Amino acid sequence: MSDAAQPTAAEVRAAAEAVKTALDRHLAAVERRSGEDDPAVYEAFNQLAAAAEAYDELLYDRYDEVTPFEIPGADDSLPPYTGPEEPNALSVLIRRDYAVAQPQRLLAQAQRVEAADDDSTGALASGTIHGALGILFGEFEPDEIASRHKEFGLEEGDSTLWVTATEEPVEAGEWLEAPFEGVDPQSVVCRFDVSAVFDDEPDDDELEDDLEGELDGDEDLEPLDVER
Repeated sequence: MSDAAQPTAAEVRAAAEAVKTALDRHLAAVERRSGEDDPAVYEAFNQLAAAAEAYDELLYDRYDEVTPFEIPGADDSLPPYTGPEEPNALSVLIRRDYAVAQPQRLLAQAQRVEAADDDSTGALASGTIHGALGILFGEFEPDEIASRHKEFGLEEGDSTLWVTATEEPVEAGEWLEAPFEGVDPQSVVCRFDVSAVFDDEPDDDELEDDLEGELDGDEDLEPLDVER
């Protein structure tokens, strides 16, 4: 950050005061809470997290220092559930991130699928990374790709799964243009997150897989089960 863009000392001091105020409000909300899922506590928690994060950023930008606190984001916890007690429908929202760790493996597997497709005509789509991804995700279910991602040259990133409840099923085709917009956090029944930030050390299986990958390289690709 340039000197011109740095926050002033007064701005850092104001952010620190905002943290103190948010701490007092959070403690007061906890002391007055009416139950385990009191929305006032939830709101005070988010305000405290936002104030602490802002202070941490300003402190770093101004003085190149950080706080000793790990500040959870407001989205890391769900608000109290206020959806229907007896839902008639549900939606499952899933996001999985991958890195293309081995492009040649990805291309080779897509070429195998394409070669087995009797209807394939014209230029080979498997010659590009985005074309290969389209072929593999068109051939295999997302859950199968998740369980076999290493075969496809992919490396797992973060993933999340949300189950939301509704009174009635959503009208067909209504949300296809924007599938993840308009989700009410208070309708989420449960949520499951998987992230590398939760892993302190790799387990033995991961270490063994990494070692085998280094020894084998890309020459010996696992066969794909392609059903047509």
